[in-house]
Amino acid sequence: MRTTLLALSILTMLAATAGDAVAQTPAFGRLYYEGAIVRTVVPPAAMPNRGRDDLYAIDGGAAGQLAVIAVAPGDREYHGGQWAFHGVVWNVTPYLLTSADAVLAAAASGDVTITRVPDNDFKCPVQP
Repeated sequence: MRTTLLALSILTMLAATAGDAVAQTPAFGRLYYEGAIVRTVVPPAAMPNRGRDDLYAIDGGAAGQLAVIAVAPGDREYHGGQWAFHGVVWNVTPYLLTSADAVLAAAASGDVTITRVPDNDFKCPVQP
């Protein structure tokens, strides 16, 4: 039951970042990767404490903000979308973050706070 609820909450998070795209395409969500938008291709599956690929879920971001991933298919470090969930909250007025480097730079400057949440780790492959 807990796994089902977690998967549902992750799907809800991805759907919220995807807007109308969820209803119009077979993708379940959109994410930023190195300034480009990539899509998820299957429903997320919970896998607590087993994430290997960093995903930054940005709370209350600027208009157009999506979650940000650090790796994608074609990267040697990509593990098929085994997402290590990181919650990101703003300490300043939000601005658009479209890459993992931008998220980490915002954290280094104190603009955001990143919190690792291993209980929210999940698997969901992406398509560039």
